Amino acid sequence: MKNVVIAGAGFAGLAAAAGAARKLDELGATNDVRLIVVDQNDYHSIRVRNYEDDLAPSLVPLSKVLEPIGVEHVRAKVVDIDTGSCEVRLHTEQGAQALSYHKLVYALGSHVVRPTFPGADYLHNIDTYPAAERMNLHLHRLSALESFDGQFTVVVVGAGLTGIELACELPARLLQLAGASRAQSVRVVLVDANSQVAQSMGNEAQAVIAQALSDLKIEVRCGRLVRVVSKDGVELEGGEFIPAATVVWCAGMRAPSLGGRISSSLDAAGRVSVDHFMRVTGTPNVFAAGDTARFEICPGHDNVMSCQHGRPMGRYAGHNVVADLFDTPMLPLLVERYVNVVDLGAWGAVYTQGWNREVIAVRNDAKRTKQIINRQRIYPPLSGVRADILADAAPVLQSAPTVQIGSSGSG
Repeated sequence: MKNVVIAGAGFAGLAAAAGAARKLDELGATNDVRLIVVDQNDYHSIRVRNYEDDLAPSLVPLSKVLEPIGVEHVRAKVVDIDTGSCEVRLHTEQGAQALSYHKLVYALGSHVVRPTFPGADYLHNIDTYPAAERMNLHLHRLSALESFDGQFTVVVVGAGLTGIELACELPARLLQLAGASRAQSVRVVLVDANSQVAQSMGNEAQAVIAQALSDLKIEVRCGRLVRVVSKDGVELEGGEFIPAATVVWCAGMRAPSLGGRISSSLDAAGRVSVDHFMRVTGTPNVFAAGDTARFEICPGHDNVMSCQHGRPMGRYAGHNVVADLFDTPMLPLLVERYVNVVDLGAWGAVYTQGWNREVIAVRNDAKRTKQIINRQRIYPPLSGVRADILADAAPVLQSAPTVQIGSSGSG
C-alpha cells in the first residue's frame, strides 16, 4: 500500500483528492493506494463568499466529498515537510505525528499578509471562515450599543477584488444594522496604497467599478497608507483620521512559508514553481496546486491566486500524481482563457473576459452570473454519490460562465 498525501482541503486540495481518486478508479488500483487529505478543519470553505453576511451555505463537510470516494481525512495542521525522508509532520489534538508519503500534493492555499504597524491587532479580516464570522458578529453587536462617533463606519484597507467586493456589500448591511434613525451615520471608506482601485482590472472595468463605488456612496482614499489603527479609528499618512469602529484588512496574499521546505525557487508571494504537470521543479515526488504554486498558465501569464485556477490545477495534480505513481502518461494543463466576475453589492457586478479585461456584462446580468458562480459552479458535487464526485474531477477545463441575461438558470 502506497501513500499519496494531499496537504490542504481548499479548492485545489479537494479537487486534487477527487482527481486522484478518479485516476485510481480508472486504473483499477483503488486497493493499492491510500489517499490521505490533511487539513485542520472538517469542512471545505467556499472562501470567495466570505464577504457575504450569511456564511452557513459556504461550508461543505469534507466527509460529504471524501468518504464516498474512499479518501481519508486526517484532521491536523501541517507544521513541516521533509522531502528527504518523504514525511509530512503534523500537529494533531493527540500531539505531534509524522505521515510518510510516496507522492505529495502541496495545496495549503494562501493567507492574508498581516501588517505590523501600530494597532494591527484591532484589524478584522475575511481571509478565513472563522475570521469572517468574527467580523460579522462584531458588526451585529454594534447595533446594540449607544450611539458613538464611527459606530457604523467601516474602513476597508485594500482595493483589490476582495476589498472591493466587501466594501460594496457593506452599505446595505450597515443600513440594516443601523436602522432608519441612524442611517445617516453609515459610512464605508475604501483605502489603498495604489493610485486607483482595482489596479489590475484595466481602464474599462475600473470605470465600471468606480461608478458602482460612487453610486453606493463609498468613499475612496487612493495613494494612501495606513499609519496607525486604534479602537477609535484609522490614521492615514498625511494626518487624516477616520473615526471607525471597524477596520478590515484586505491587502496582500502570500503562500505558506512551508514552500521553502519544498523548493528554493519561490516567487515574491512564496509560491513554488511547478511545470504544466503540476510537478514541483527540482523536487522529486512532490506536486503542488492552487495558491501555493506558480507556473505559466498560458503564454505570457502566470496563474493567479483564485479558485478559477486553483480548481483545475488541483484536478490535474490529482490525476498526474497517480499517473506518475503508476508510470502512466500525465496530462499537461494549459488554460487559454481568463475571466473576472466582481460582485459590486446592491449595484450589481462586472464580468470581464481575457487578460485585457474586456467588459462583457454589468449590473444585474453580471450579478446573476456571479451568483451562479458563487453558489453552484465552484462547489463540489453535494449528492454524496461517488460517480458524481469522480465525474466532476475529470482533468478537463470547465466552460466559461454564461452571462445570465434576465434569468436565474445555470450557465
